[in-house]
Amino acid sequence: MPTESLPGLPDASPEVVDIERALTRITYLSARARQHERLMGLAGVPLDRAAVALLRQIADCEPLRPGELAQRLGVEASHVTRTVQQLHKAGYASRVPDPDDRRAQRIQLTDAGREAVGRIREAGARGMQLALAEWRPEELRQLAGLFHRMVDDFLAYTIEEDSGREADDASLTAG
Repeated sequence: MPTESLPGLPDASPEVVDIERALTRITYLSARARQHERLMGLAGVPLDRAAVALLRQIADCEPLRPGELAQRLGVEASHVTRTVQQLHKAGYASRVPDPDDRRAQRIQLTDAGREAVGRIREAGARGMQLALAEWRPEELRQLAGLFHRMVDDFLAYTIEEDSGREADDASLTAG
């Protein structure tokens, strides 16, 4: 049964439709509350999914301003601010002066935050290792490379889309 085209969007190729379906399935599986609670229990880290995502992002590129973190995660800055407060209260992150602008702050992990990220990653990788045990190392390298490329492309598209929307909003308010 064919689907109707959405106005303003090009038709998706069958390959892209298949990728979207697979991503929907894996997102559902990985985002289930029970799965998150199990992973946090194994890691010994009592954080919600949003806090874990931010903690991982800080670990990958610290220290960054909250706005930069929001952009990398594709969320609103207010969401990052609330989550940083949660991480700060838990002792996993701290605010430090931005060396480029003393009025601004950057977010960095504490020693406890680095330890927590390590435990979360180890628990997640062990589970993934079990699930992908039959894959060859070349297949795993290829999958990792393609996933990173896809995420980078998604983020670039989101940034371009947000910039275009801001330009449209500005022209509407100026006119």
